[in-house]
Amino acid sequence: MYAAFYGKLVPHAPLTELSQDAYSLFYSRSAAMGWLTPAVEGASGGVWGMNDAEAGPALTPRPDPVAWFQVTLTEPAAAGVLPVQPFLACAGDVMARLGTLRLEAIQVLMPGQDTPADGDFASPSSMRVARPLLASLNWFGDCDPRLREPARVTLDGGPDPQVTAAAPAIARWIREIRQDVFACDSYSLADDDHLVLRPTALHGQPGAPHHRVTFHGTLTEWSLDALGWLAAFLADISSRHGASTPLMLTADRTGAPGTPAG
Repeated sequence: MYAAFYGKLVPHAPLTELSQDAYSLFYSRSAAMGWLTPAVEGASGGVWGMNDAEAGPALTPRPDPVAWFQVTLTEPAAAGVLPVQPFLACAGDVMARLGTLRLEAIQVLMPGQDTPADGDFASPSSMRVARPLLASLNWFGDCDPRLREPARVTLDGGPDPQVTAAAPAIARWIREIRQDVFACDSYSLADDDHLVLRPTALHGQPGAPHHRVTFHGTLTEWSLDALGWLAAFLADISSRHGASTPLMLTADRTGAPGTPAG
């Protein structure tokens, strides 16, 4: 998995003067929470191995990430749920150690998943969702209504058209499943609706076609917690509709001033 944060980072102190950097902090926090698989032969436990990380204020006016984190999953997703929430939580803890982050947009690359074999019923029409996603919904049940944020969320399937073919069904499930994290108002396959922060070769060769769908709606709160849940949720329901290839989720606050343009 890979995550990039866009926005403004105000360090507590010059980053060059700190004893720890984004890599070492992410490694330590992952280990402390039991999420890190030790990099030794035959190691067990944890859910990811450390790959790389970097953080620092953006140096150009164009949308560049102020931090990025990359890990390799070492265990199958528990009950079919990608560990995006703990991944972003760990990254968020690192950013809080380094300074104050104003998050304007986020990208998350998620590996492909096989179609889940089961799940809990989550709608009157018998739609199924992975159990851990539903079990965690109470966490968001009493969010302050004043924190609700209009948001634009794009799923990019790279050169594979599965995600665009599944878009109508994904949108219907977002609306009908009993969850309050993201209320979807509309979706679009039009290129000018998508948030593309920078070219990426994560899906095929540079210049290859990208198949994207964008959902417009409202998040219960603009937080890494809610975004992590939503990313795992979208990956789960996408795989249930045949989109089993890696997906890049990109999200921004459409109601926030200074948001990067698509």
